[in-house]
Amino acid sequence: MTDKELAEIKKRFKPDKGNIAYVHGCYVAATKEIVSKFEVPVNMLSEEQQDWLLKLMKKSISGAVGRNLMNIEFSTEQVESGEEYKLLSDIRESELKNEELLDTLYEKIISSFVTDGNYLILLAYDAYDVPSFSKNDEDLMDSTDIFRYFVCSICPIKITRAALGFSTADNSFRNIGAESAVSAPEIGFMYPCFDDRKTNIYNALFYTRSTKENYAEVVESLFGVTAQMPAAEQKQTFRNVVSDSTSESRNLGFVQSVHNMISDMITEHKESKDPEPLMLDKNDVRRVLTTCGAKDEEMVSFDENFVNGFGEKIEIPPQNIIDPKQFELKNSYVSIKVDPKFSFMVDAKVVDGVKYIMIRADEGVEVNGIGIHFDGEPLPQKAAVYDEVNDTDGNDGNTQE
Repeated sequence: MTDKELAEIKKRFKPDKGNIAYVHGCYVAATKEIVSKFEVPVNMLSEEQQDWLLKLMKKSISGAVGRNLMNIEFSTEQVESGEEYKLLSDIRESELKNEELLDTLYEKIISSFVTDGNYLILLAYDAYDVPSFSKNDEDLMDSTDIFRYFVCSICPIKITRAALGFSTADNSFRNIGAESAVSAPEIGFMYPCFDDRKTNIYNALFYTRSTKENYAEVVESLFGVTAQMPAAEQKQTFRNVVSDSTSESRNLGFVQSVHNMISDMITEHKESKDPEPLMLDKNDVRRVLTTCGAKDEEMVSFDENFVNGFGEKIEIPPQNIIDPKQFELKNSYVSIKVDPKFSFMVDAKVVDGVKYIMIRADEGVEVNGIGIHFDGEPLPQKAAVYDEVNDTDGNDGNTQE
């Protein structure tokens, strides 16, 4: 799904925009026991509660594809005979009205989701009468498809602390007891996907709030596929592959060039307004390293290291391997963060046998918010101020030679 398609579906999660009539689910204790099950009519909630609940579930389809959102693709074999695909398909067809199917889904989630606390499993079904657009993407036309889908959110329950409150009604202090608060989803998914603004029964979308976890056991249990590498792990793996493959070329200028080239690719893709997310495969990364000065013999090592780290056919979102908004230099005791646009002002040199990181300081430098001058630099001249109160010459404030 593209960002535009995701945005279109997320707009459905408003009380006056979608057709979500009920929220189904269960309360699960830390012991993996279901404490209660529920089916809540959305229109019986207050407007504030409706808005809050739908915003909460909308988070399960938020974030960036390849970072917080994992595209799950079912194989032809799974579609024909896979139990995971059949369960999701049957739940969708039942519009969440088959309690036995929901119990099976709950069981799959509970058996694979590892957490220390209590949580809610929330489910919502929607049928979207998809409007068509004219060629200029402005004029609405008749609907050509009804996108029927459901969203699942797994939300931790957090116990708020007891506190002292104050009531303005009678100007009195009062105790506020500990409460059970529903937190934003830890994980979630949507089935099926909304690709090319049409129903794609071959794909699902899996969400993780943390970019450090991929919840491999949950993915295997729900979809019968192997989870992709978490975004944070992709970044570290990329760093390892580059470090292990370019021992001779890997100086400051080389790393600057790699960062700048990938940043330029991200910018160009954004400006092109291509709806498909930018992805880099092994050949793309290879081309970047070669263009930035890596040697042919190093590329032989790169091919092996990349496959060992990522696999042969993986595609990586470039935002997962660099931060286009930050360029950082650090060692064991200092960290320097630079706007990537000005990374050219940083240099690495050896002076009298000692290694230095040097930063050009053409403009004012502050330390802890206090402007400083450099030793040997002419001090700024203070403007002359004439004080009439202390004028002992009795003149009118004008000076004469």
